[in-house]
Amino acid sequence: MRARRRSMMVGVVLAVAALTGCGVTVPADPDGTLDRVRGGELRAGASASGQLVTVEQDRVGGSLAELIEGLADSLDARVEWVVASEEELVEGLENGELDIAVGGMTDQSPWVDRVGVTRAYSSIPGAADRSVVMLVPMGENAWQATVERYLDDEVGR
Repeated sequence: MRARRRSMMVGVVLAVAALTGCGVTVPADPDGTLDRVRGGELRAGASASGQLVTVEQDRVGGSLAELIEGLADSLDARVEWVVASEEELVEGLENGELDIAVGGMTDQSPWVDRVGVTRAYSSIPGAADRSVVMLVPMGENAWQATVERYLDDEVGR
């Protein structure tokens, strides 16, 4: 049993070493979302939801919009807003047209099988004791980790 465990550990160490030598980074973005957003454009979708997301003519506001603007600033990016229904935003994430979507989505979101969902945050102003999430493209794990680190620093969990 001990020899088997040692053999497995050696295998894991060799696999990690091999991946490190190949330049593989974890987490990764197969579609390069984080690299594209950094220093460029953050394509954000918004669905109006009380104080979380307000929409007045062409202006998107509210606490989630402020967080997205701050995230963009931290990545030296500018935000390009798209206002639509949740379903349209999910389609935009799936089709690579959006990088993130915000609205009244919670940790009970029905979209979890179609897009990535951040950790839940209940301390966002306007959340009203709901566990609010943001939606990101499925599989863009470096991007999602960056968004969650920013949210952790700004609003906690």
